[in-house]
Amino acid sequence: MARINESINGNTPFQKLLGHNVSVMERWTSLGEVLEEDGFLSSKLKEQVRRTLAQGNGCEYCKAKGKPDPSQYDEKIATAVGFAEVFLQQKGSIQDSVFNVLKETLSEGEISELCAFITFTTAQQYFGAMMKLEA
Repeated sequence: MARINESINGNTPFQKLLGHNVSVMERWTSLGEVLEEDGFLSSKLKEQVRRTLAQGNGCEYCKAKGKPDPSQYDEKIATAVGFAEVFLQQKGSIQDSVFNVLKETLSEGEISELCAFITFTTAQQYFGAMMKLEA
């Protein structure tokens, strides 16, 4: 059971916990939708990154959506998932050499989008873990 009661606002258990402040919930949800859709990076790539992060960020709700699926990987997905794994271990202290590896496969726009997606997704997963959001 979550640490606080769900509000009447929102469509998902996650949104209902944020829904105590409708403005926050709406903007959070809006940014999440933008980051999850195809952009410089595909939504397929982002889903594998999200699944990777879920395994290390402690949100049971997020973990329940599945583990990463290596059968879905191509070079870009493998690079992005590898970067997410490094992020989980090192947080913000990522070495330049790791970014040099990213630059071999991803454009600067893709790297920017990947970092934004990883940090936003981590914030979501930390919120879920903090609130004890269950699957």
